Order: sequence, then C-alpha cells, then structure tokens
Amino acid sequence: MKLSVVLSTQQTSFQAATLSGGLEDNMKWLAALGYEGVELAIREPKMVSLPDLLALTSKYNLAVPAVGTGQAWNEEGLSFTDPDPKVRQAAIERIKSHVPVAAGLGAVIIIGLVRGIIKPGVSQEQGMDWVVEALQACSQEASTMGVRLALEPINRYETSLINNVAQGLDLIERVGADNFGLLLDTFHMNIEEPSIEESIRAAGERIFHFHVADSNRLYPGGGHLDFHSILKTLKDSGYKSFVSGEFMAIPDGQTATEKSIAALKPIMQSLI
Repeated sequence: MKLSVVLSTQQTSFQAATLSGGLEDNMKWLAALGYEGVELAIREPKMVSLPDLLALTSKYNLAVPAVGTGQAWNEEGLSFTDPDPKVRQAAIERIKSHVPVAAGLGAVIIIGLVRGIIKPGVSQEQGMDWVVEALQACSQEASTMGVRLALEPINRYETSLINNVAQGLDLIERVGADNFGLLLDTFHMNIEEPSIEESIRAAGERIFHFHVADSNRLYPGGGHLDFHSILKTLKDSGYKSFVSGEFMAIPDGQTATEKSIAALKPIMQSLI
C-alpha cells in the first residue's frame, strides 16, 4: 500500500479537500514529502488538460489512484437523485465525461455526494432506484475504457443514500457491474460502522479505494482512531492500492498533510 492525498484542480468550498490550486507546486512538494500518489478532485473534466496532468505526474513520479467528482454536487448541485430529470441526466453525463480522464490517468472514479440526497417529494425507494439506474449507465460507459467506479458510503448526517458497507454491498448486487465497487473512508466509518475492521473484512475485494481522516475529520493522528489496526486489516484483506488522505485543512492544508504522512508512514513501513 502507498500514500496519497487529495488535491483539488480548482479552488473549492469543500472543507475536506485537503489541498487545492497550484498543481505543480503542490505536486513537487508532495513528492518531496514522500507521497507516492495524488488523488485529483476534478469538478469539470473540460477544465483540465489530460496531457498537462500526465506531464506533471510523470515529472514528479506521482500516481493518480482516483479522481473525485464531488464538486459537481457541492458547486453545481448535480446529483443522481434530483427531482428534475434534466439535472439527473446532467449528473450522469458529468460522470461519463470523467471516463477518458480516469482512463488516461489509470484512476478510479469516485462517486461521493453526486449520488445526491432525498429531496422533498421523493421517496427513499425512488431515490435508490435512480441511484441504481445512474450507476448502471456510468459503469457501462466506464467499462468500455477499463475504468472502475467506487461509491463512498457517507454518514447519515450528509445523506440517507448508502451510509455503510452493508448497504454498499447490497448496492453492488443491484448494480451488477464488475467494475463497480466501494471507497471506504475512516471518518464516515467511525460514525456508521460498529467495527471499522469488521466492515473492511466484509467489503474485501470490493474495496477499490480507501480514504483516511481521523475521528474528527482532522489528519490521521489528530483524533482517536487506531490507524495501525485499520491499515493492518486493510492490508490483510488483500488491498494493495493507495491510502489517500482526505481531511480538513486544519490548521492549514500544508501542516495537516505533513502531520498525516508523519503519522502514517511508520505504520505503513511496519506492515511491509
């Protein structure tokens, strides 16, 4: 397993986008700190240049394990569950537009809050049906270029649509696509899972990506989670990809990013 951290390609209001803007400066700095990857949050693929991203990641020897799509919800209100069918279709098309970029970068596409929330006049059942339909369409599009999608179970205070691993595994069955799996996030798991370790074991090979933040959404080491136990369980489950920091930029993004790798790198080395 290797370490990465979230870097937004545009300025964003999302508090857990640890770093944003200044792509080259940030990548150079992350590589110097010892990170081996950078997770890119991309609101609109048209606003980035794939050749430029490939040149930068190659220059600093950084992999891109995943691309985040949540800003389509945070900044534009696009979601799979909006009562307006035009908004739902726009959300699906936005995710599909990430496929060529993700394919070029060798990245997983993250499905976070772009799945939406249950708005007035929409039942939970209807919302879930829309989520399944959207994910089937997006997974089919992604499969044409060998790209995987990973939905993140998110805590109940942000959405009622897929809060935990058990619900995520049920959703995988409904979607029925081999390239659709889960992104597990320790912050959300601390709220929703009776045991983070047992839920990691249950998800097993369906874990396509992994986020770390401490119990209070600060950098690992800023709260009370046992990251040695969590990461050992993750490794023992067969996961071999990136552990990506997505935590609040407190006291600032740079300090939080430094504290995260200082806490996690010794753990990762002990698990080799």
